[in-house]
Amino acid sequence: MFKLLARINKTLLPSFTKQGLDVSKAKKWQLALLAWRYYVTSRALD
Repeated sequence: MFKLLARINKTLLPSFTKQGLDVSKAKKWQLALLAWRYYVTSRALD
């Protein structure tokens, strides 16, 4: 299930690392999105 979510995240959600986002200056919704992507990716790798 998490592998499917990871593929969906990759295609639909923006990549902040490619945009050069500074985490210390990120907005709350950007931090939440980063946390969601991290959670799904870490679960998909298990």
